[in-house]
Amino acid sequence: MAVTSSYTSWGRVLRPEHELLPLASRHAALPALPDGSATMLPYGNGRSYGDSNLNPGGALLPGRQLDRFIAFDPSTGVLRCEAGVLLSEILRLVVPQGWFLPVTPGTQFVTVGGAIANDVHGKNHHVAGSFGNHVRCFELLRSDGIRRVCSLTEHADWFAATVGGLGLTGLITWAEVQLRRVANPFMVTESIRFRSLEEFFELSAASEADHEYTVSWIDCAFGGKRLGRGLFNRGNHAPAAMETAWVPRGLAQGGDPHTRTVPITPPLSLVNSLSLKSFNTLYFHKQRRDVVSGMQHYRPFFYPLDALLEWNRIYGPRGFYQYQCAIPPERALKATRALLEAISASGMGSFLAVLKQFGAPASHGMLSFPMPGTTLALDFPNQGPRLHKLFEALDRIVLEAGGRLYPAKDGRMGAALFKAGYPRWSEFTSYVDPRFSSGFWRRVMEQA
Repeated sequence: MAVTSSYTSWGRVLRPEHELLPLASRHAALPALPDGSATMLPYGNGRSYGDSNLNPGGALLPGRQLDRFIAFDPSTGVLRCEAGVLLSEILRLVVPQGWFLPVTPGTQFVTVGGAIANDVHGKNHHVAGSFGNHVRCFELLRSDGIRRVCSLTEHADWFAATVGGLGLTGLITWAEVQLRRVANPFMVTESIRFRSLEEFFELSAASEADHEYTVSWIDCAFGGKRLGRGLFNRGNHAPAAMETAWVPRGLAQGGDPHTRTVPITPPLSLVNSLSLKSFNTLYFHKQRRDVVSGMQHYRPFFYPLDALLEWNRIYGPRGFYQYQCAIPPERALKATRALLEAISASGMGSFLAVLKQFGAPASHGMLSFPMPGTTLALDFPNQGPRLHKLFEALDRIVLEAGGRLYPAKDGRMGAALFKAGYPRWSEFTSYVDPRFSSGFWRRVMEQA
């Protein structure tokens, strides 16, 4: 029997009611749609920001119901698990055995199914590509009961449609992923202060050959001489042979991280122009020297925001939008500058602003977001029409530069921008399960 509940995404802008469909096991058939629901959609751990994981007026398949490990070979690093297993659960299992995720996004609280459906990327895209590049195979269950094991060599077209396919091609029941070797849970890192976009691009080019991971925080609050300043972070997994004195004190290998939780949703967003400029100024100057080197556990390096659970509450009851775009390399500097100028002039923005380079490795998915070039991601408190006017200006810059927006982060992109950014969208439509849909998909396909 279906249960009705209000579900939201990480941005907390929308809270539509959904019918929830039970999943007995990965071996069972998909449940029937309840009366009044025409479509269903897999829902992982709710970490997509907009409406790509919501299906207003329809049903959801809570993916966390499939949360079992199936097999792990510690000699090869091949892991098979159900699609509802979290990346954090994988890390707890494999890091003590000398393995790590091949690609990880900025939170470990996403499901394997969600990582495939959004073809998530990480700080190592320039060397490893996106998550789908490391998926050996998965099972796809369609609403007509057909099961397909998909890989680059078996049902390869279904593999390409489902990687980055936003959960629209059917339910991923299990997946097999190739992990990467690590010697310990630590990272050798550097934080470098930069004062312009030109410096950022120079640092990126100089870092890619010797550093597996690169990412930057960028100050989006100021224009003029302060436009484009930020902190460039780069790192590698720590070697097996290292000085024990390097290991941070009190950080036990494999120990539980210290986390805090935002206890309530404040009546108003805590992010505004005054708090933004104050925070950004302090953050830019948080390190005394231009270059700070050290060693840290993988958790604060990869998942700094996971230490503050429910951090999305700081944006208040109206929630927030994230705007993440990718710009081709030949237009990256000019377009990124134009985006930052527009944002700083608006007085809106966030201290959660990320700038990084995508590399050459091609993604396998028809709708995969990563492309060679530069990606910029920023959070904005939901300020209604004023914010959407800014988004329209940013959209024009992205469109003119030949870029695209990230569906996993989007909650308002129009059909024209989506179709321009994803030229294989028409080919993809033939793989969409007729019983699967989402708010995002109906919007960009201009379906009622």
